[in-house]
Amino acid sequence: RRSGQYTMNHDHSKKIPDGASFDRSGSQDSLDELSMDDYWKELENIHETRGNNHEEQVALVVKEPDEGELEEEWLKEAGLSNLFGESSGDSLESMVFLSTLTRTQKAAVEKRVETVTQTMRKKNKQHQIPDVRDIFRLQNDSKGKVCDGSEPSAARTSENKNEAHDGTKGNFSLGTDEQKSLLEDMPSSDTDINLEISFAEQAANLKESSVGKMYKGGGGDTLLPNFRLPKDKTGTTKIGDLAPQDMKKVYSLALIELTALYDILGTEFKQQKAVKIKTKDSGLFGVPLSLLLEQDQKKVPGTKIPLIFQKLIAQIEETTLETEGLLRIPGVATRVKGLCQELEAKFYEGTFNWENIKQHDAASLLKLFIRELPQPLLTVEYLKAFQDVQNLPTRKQQLQALNLLVILLPETNRDTLKVLLEFLQRVIDHRDKNKMTLKNVAMVMAPNLFTFHGFGSKTIEQSEFAMAAGTANVMRFMIQYQKLLWTIPKFIVNQVRKQNTESQKKEKKDKAMKKLLKKMAYDREKHEKQEKTPNDTDVPQGVIRVQAPHLSKVSMAIQLTEELKAGDIVARFLSQKSGNVQTLKKEEVFLYEIGGNIGERCLDDDTYMKDLYQLNPNAEWVIKPKQS
Repeated sequence: RRSGQYTMNHDHSKKIPDGASFDRSGSQDSLDELSMDDYWKELENIHETRGNNHEEQVALVVKEPDEGELEEEWLKEAGLSNLFGESSGDSLESMVFLSTLTRTQKAAVEKRVETVTQTMRKKNKQHQIPDVRDIFRLQNDSKGKVCDGSEPSAARTSENKNEAHDGTKGNFSLGTDEQKSLLEDMPSSDTDINLEISFAEQAANLKESSVGKMYKGGGGDTLLPNFRLPKDKTGTTKIGDLAPQDMKKVYSLALIELTALYDILGTEFKQQKAVKIKTKDSGLFGVPLSLLLEQDQKKVPGTKIPLIFQKLIAQIEETTLETEGLLRIPGVATRVKGLCQELEAKFYEGTFNWENIKQHDAASLLKLFIRELPQPLLTVEYLKAFQDVQNLPTRKQQLQALNLLVILLPETNRDTLKVLLEFLQRVIDHRDKNKMTLKNVAMVMAPNLFTFHGFGSKTIEQSEFAMAAGTANVMRFMIQYQKLLWTIPKFIVNQVRKQNTESQKKEKKDKAMKKLLKKMAYDREKHEKQEKTPNDTDVPQGVIRVQAPHLSKVSMAIQLTEELKAGDIVARFLSQKSGNVQTLKKEEVFLYEIGGNIGERCLDDDTYMKDLYQLNPNAEWVIKPKQS
């Protein structure tokens, strides 16, 4: 049956001229019939290995949710579960969170709250069910002009450009009018990825002006554009640069933003939900990633990537990446099966003999490892959303959606995916010799990441042809733009800063109230002593104090200038050597922005300190090694 499908595919294809099949390094990177061959052959290899390997494979059931259940789950994931149910209406924190949302993000939340509300009314769950409009009206009244663009844009943008900042305002307000005027001001080329403005807002504005049809998605028969991130003076924030408490907020915002983007573009965004199945609780292949990592961390503390995965990649690279057809030519199925069993038995004991493992077998084992994961590397929740990226109208929007999806992956999956994509890029770097271009590698790897055995074969078979080119395209995007995908968009970091500022204001008010009550009990003199604020006196304006507890020079006052960058400050500290302190290299230590309107953020060397200081004047500045 499978080979029938395979030939069917050939009926549709054009006749390939003789000799063409050997010229695999064609410079045009389009998805032609020739390269689709690689996809179907890979699929055949997969079926062959599966046939003689895991007959007892358990299908992972994807549960069809009841009405309203998905939306309820979504609100929980977004950290907004207290907008409905017994606890509804009692959280100021949610109000603060909602006050930082853009117009399109709010619309996405409203839509889901509305559905949950209607479902609850139907089911007659008589909790207090808030009216959606009230939730947002409450905010707009209390806040006046938070995020719905109700202030004139001119006023807002001028405030943004030059005004001095007292830490409460910060120049990161997010009103949508302001977003629009920012959009108009920005001379952005078609290949610049704008991270300052919500992706969904950009899509909404594009829709309204109905331009921007430059890069059409779909067939993928054009060269991939050379997308780039314009330089951000306050520094680019990468995944891993922020403290966990801020990352949690980033996750919620990325989920809402992705949903808003899919809403605007008319693509359904549904998280799938897996029903738990029994999985192996030890071994190498077919073990959940998180469990495997737990097991590995006992052997190598702090490791973030499964050891077997690292070792297989190292093994492939050890031979040479110039081998023709690397990743495309399969290992011998029976031998791969034997190696698989032998690895299970001997890998952790260290008795496995790596000498006699052939390169194509190692590559087959690497792909087998990915396929055998009990839940897909891109997760059950988001696998479909990753696939649906191909349906978005423009290349830029596809990239934006992938960026948000990468942020949403669990850390273990994301770290493993990163190592995989970096390895695939290294294979492509040798394409002159190994004849594996970006498109060839994408074709061969797509079935391993996207055709997931656990969903039962039915859904895959039916939509296979439509999916093939699409998922190969998504795979191509992930490899080509991997450096961009691990960036946290600035508009999301700004929303986090805004939330932190609002929460601090609330805390200050609470403290002020407590102080007022204390004031009645204490005598005035003591109270006045308390009122004095330290800290303002020791550092003059335009100077920051930088601490470096790990270095020989532990503290320095630094005068801010227009051109001073984070890397300059680190270099200045490192040049002050003294014998008794362990010397740290430049690439081991970073300047951190701590507190004020962010939990903690590792700064990239090109961050302009004066611009960042204006964004977060109440931060402390510390040089330290990066936490692994």
